[in-house]
Amino acid sequence: MTIAEVNTKPITPKNQEVLLEVNHLVKYFPIMRGTIIQKQVGAVHAVDDISFKVMRGETLGLVGESGCGKSTTGRAVLQLHRPTSGEVLFEGKDLVKMKGEELRQMRRRMQMIFQDPYASLNPRMTVGDIIGEPLLIHGLATGKEVEERVKELLKLVGLNPSFANRFPHEFSGGQRQRIGVARALSLQPSLIVCDEPISALDVSIQAQVVNLLEDLQRDFNLTYLFIAHDLSMIRHISTRVAVMYLGVIVELADRNDLYANPLHPYTQALLSAIPLPDPVAEEKRKRIILAGEIPSPVNPPSGCRFRTRCPLAAPICAEVRPEFREVAPGHFVACHLV
Repeated sequence: MTIAEVNTKPITPKNQEVLLEVNHLVKYFPIMRGTIIQKQVGAVHAVDDISFKVMRGETLGLVGESGCGKSTTGRAVLQLHRPTSGEVLFEGKDLVKMKGEELRQMRRRMQMIFQDPYASLNPRMTVGDIIGEPLLIHGLATGKEVEERVKELLKLVGLNPSFANRFPHEFSGGQRQRIGVARALSLQPSLIVCDEPISALDVSIQAQVVNLLEDLQRDFNLTYLFIAHDLSMIRHISTRVAVMYLGVIVELADRNDLYANPLHPYTQALLSAIPLPDPVAEEKRKRIILAGEIPSPVNPPSGCRFRTRCPLAAPICAEVRPEFREVAPGHFVACHLV
């Protein structure tokens, strides 16, 4: 079974309660020079002033080219990378201002599924220890309680509970990612950041993991921030989609609206790259080929980040950074020409 064959029934949030609100999030990584006395000579503008909301029970897809800041955004939301500035409001509380035990307690409500199932699991620990570790760290269970909870979680993600005594190297990539999902579920979180969880898996396994995530979302009212660069899969799993380019969000809209009516030139170029199953339609449609290379995040272009590759760029694009504004109900775009 492939992604194209899985159920395409839309996932809609059960209510419009805002679970996560990100306001003007900025994350710069300093560039240091010097051997004995180091000084900062620049910065990588990984995430540069982005804002979005995630409703409880929905899946917000975050899509873009490699290196555009998607993973940094996810890690900054969870405070794995402390933001340079901005607000990350989770259940109404600003995570950026939290430290120590207060932040540690909030982490129980937020978890992450990492991209590489081969690198994200400790090879020296058994599966039972990996899944049970969060329970021990947060003092939620001990002894037999941990063992029983681990067996429940393994069964929940479609693995045999007897696998608890095995080590990660004894599993395939898809099984390892299921273990990562079980670990993320162990603390019963409200929000899970999925950082390209299927990109390292075989296509036939990708559909199984996506179906598992959808089933878990329906059963436990989970909220996902789903990071990926596979546009077809993002369309399948997401409620809304945000498109990133060079550290900024250029367009955000409902899944169906974005794919049917892309307004930003970059989004249009991205969607034109999706192959169509109909050879006649594929031959007739116009493919948008972007010129040039992605600028360096160390020295991003002035004004609009996309202007150096945009076929519609005007003089104002180099002078003024476009406002990320709502041009239709629920449809946000950062472009002077829309």
